[in-house]
Amino acid sequence: MCGRYVIARTPGQLALPFDARVDESVAELAEPNWNVAPTHTVPVVLERLDDEGRVLTEVHAARWGLVPSWAREISVGSRMFNARSETVTEKPSFRAAVSARRCAIPADGYYEWKAPQTGRGKKQPYFVHPRDDSPIWFAGIYEWWRIPDDAQDPAGAHQTRPGRNAQGGASPAQWLLSCSILTREAPAASDGDPHLAALGALHNRLPMGMGEDFARAWIAPDDDKDRTRTLVERAVQHSLEVAADWRMHPVSADVGSVRSQGAHLVEPQQTLL
Repeated sequence: MCGRYVIARTPGQLALPFDARVDESVAELAEPNWNVAPTHTVPVVLERLDDEGRVLTEVHAARWGLVPSWAREISVGSRMFNARSETVTEKPSFRAAVSARRCAIPADGYYEWKAPQTGRGKKQPYFVHPRDDSPIWFAGIYEWWRIPDDAQDPAGAHQTRPGRNAQGGASPAQWLLSCSILTREAPAASDGDPHLAALGALHNRLPMGMGEDFARAWIAPDDDKDRTRTLVERAVQHSLEVAADWRMHPVSADVGSVRSQGAHLVEPQQTLL
């Protein structure tokens, strides 16, 4: 799984590889975050068709934890920050999004907790990151959820949905953009690649990373269910190639508190584990 991660890069740095436009919501809502947790607002890279059918590549701010368009309450998103690749094309909460609304969710790295070998004691947090400190592009999905007129203003990406503004001088409807990160089964702890084996020993689930070229194919908008299944299968395989270049080291237990922030959270710590 992926329940905490880091994204401290600027919107411009995230937009550059995709030649993307940065939506104003990013500067307003998605600040650098050294300890991202579900329901926090984060940047995502997506492509959409404008009213004239042109493909636009944009960086938006999204609430981490997918809220399906049909949801009655925003609270359902707090449980849907990860989507299992094995069932993402079938589950009602995710299948529409993975078919038509895929995104790349950037990260500098992510945190995972390892249980002690003895089975007793506290879990040790680790920071997993690319060897060359390049960004990770997680395979993600997104949804727009219309905020009810009588609802309290929810924390997160509260904005006007592109192409869905009210007409005739009425106030535009407000929408919540939300996202989820795809995960796959982790490699075996006995894998021949020592770096993949280390990830397998860390946790039984692995967030799915992408290289920039694959990320461009992933975010391309379409609604072809057969292509979607093939694309998910390719992403699952591709994610192992990406993960083989990841490295990990133990970090301070301070990361366990969502209130903890700062670059010190990713600094290597000495451990007896």
